[in-house]
Amino acid sequence: MDYLKAFLVGGLFCVVGQVLIDKTKLTPARILVAYVVSGVILGAVGVYGPLADWAGAGATVPLTGFGYSLAKGVKEAVAEKGLLGALTGGVTSTAGGIAAAIFLGVVVAMLFKPKPKH
Repeated sequence: MDYLKAFLVGGLFCVVGQVLIDKTKLTPARILVAYVVSGVILGAVGVYGPLADWAGAGATVPLTGFGYSLAKGVKEAVAEKGLLGALTGGVTSTAGGIAAAIFLGVVVAMLFKPKPKH
């Protein structure tokens, strides 16, 4: 059942993103930023936490989950370290994902040669 919930929620995020790409003039970069910001906002108002608990990876893996993790990390760090936590909490809570993205980006760049579009 956990797999089904993750598939449905993650798939819904993908469908919304695809509709935004197809039906609006928004660029993919703006849609990605909107997803991260919406994850932060939904996490701040307390909506995204229960969704992430219910859907698991379907809610934590997409970009909205990254935004939620940033907001959650900042909230926890501010409670622990005060104002300084607002600057360090987001990066600390998402360090594993950021490090993996950088490392895998370097590996892929070394393995494949980019080709220009014609």
